[in-house]
Amino acid sequence: MATGVNRKISAASARAHTRRAKKSNSSQLPSGILGTALAVLFIGFLAWAYKVIQPPPPKICGTPDGPPITAPRIKLRDGRHLAYKENGVPKDEAVYKIIYVHGFDNCRHDAVLAEKLSPGIAEEMGIYILSFDRPGYGESDPDPNRTLKSIALDIEELADQLMLGSKFYVAGFSMGGQIVWNCVKYIPHRLEGVVLIAPVINYWWPGFPANLTTEAYRQQNIQDQWALRVAHYAPWLTYWWNTQQWFPGSGVISGSPHIFSREDKEILAKMSHTHRKSYAAQIRQQGDYESVHRDLNIGFSNWEYSPLDLENPFPNSEVSVHIWQGDDDAMVSVTLQRYIVQKLPWIIYHEVPGSGHLFPLADGMSDTIIKKLLRAK
Repeated sequence: MATGVNRKISAASARAHTRRAKKSNSSQLPSGILGTALAVLFIGFLAWAYKVIQPPPPKICGTPDGPPITAPRIKLRDGRHLAYKENGVPKDEAVYKIIYVHGFDNCRHDAVLAEKLSPGIAEEMGIYILSFDRPGYGESDPDPNRTLKSIALDIEELADQLMLGSKFYVAGFSMGGQIVWNCVKYIPHRLEGVVLIAPVINYWWPGFPANLTTEAYRQQNIQDQWALRVAHYAPWLTYWWNTQQWFPGSGVISGSPHIFSREDKEILAKMSHTHRKSYAAQIRQQGDYESVHRDLNIGFSNWEYSPLDLENPFPNSEVSVHIWQGDDDAMVSVTLQRYIVQKLPWIIYHEVPGSGHLFPLADGMSDTIIKKLLRAK
């Protein structure tokens, strides 16, 4: 027969045990309160993160808080304004009328072909060059709805409002050269001649062999690789990525020395920067986001077409299209540029040996480019 063991527990011991249990339970928050606290913290973090990645509103020229208007401007179809600058011979006396599209982090004053063109050639050949601030740069209003086609239509409207005639030449350097592809695509009927000078290449254009784009992409500095990844895959982070202080953003935006070739550095050393200092502050005066950041986002987005797939819009060779490229360009891959012109045999390709991205600034180069363009017909 089994027998049980009776343990006697004193009253004091029972009270102590009860106190310990109560003390242990009092240190725990009810699960509902803890969940609510975590949710509030998470929402607060999201609100903070959203605020951090939002660019400040642009400072529109001519508004009470914005920069003054000093340049002539036209009013576009949607109410925006484009600021412009006329160079060369008077428009009414011109034989050749060229619209120049400036590059990344530049403005209407950086019309390389006009600034470096010999005065004698402009007079002799009757050359008029119209440069303008692209949307968001200088004194041109930002275009939050900007597309590949809209910038081509802006150029067409600029030509019409300044009465350049039914046809005109278009030239673009660097990111401006990339934009000229949009003119070839959307307004070829308005073009008399085209030149793309070291045009920026989008690594995500369909049609490139994967091994070529991978190799070219990896030749960039790591900080530039990441800046372009952000612009392509997460454009809503571009402003934050290039303004935070934890790690370096785009070297092109910051002007890092690694983006320049040996010849580029030699050209820069010879140049007088006094003139550019007089207007440098105007370039991004409406905000970095509406100028350089939006340039990155659009230039390296998923395009609705690929220049590699363009059919020749000038089958009778009535218009010549030129690409100029330095073979030591640290910003634009000469390998990818060569592949483009292999795919588009109607392009007239000029490769400049030993030259980097800034070769148009070299002595005599603008004269050569202009003569090749205008005498190719």
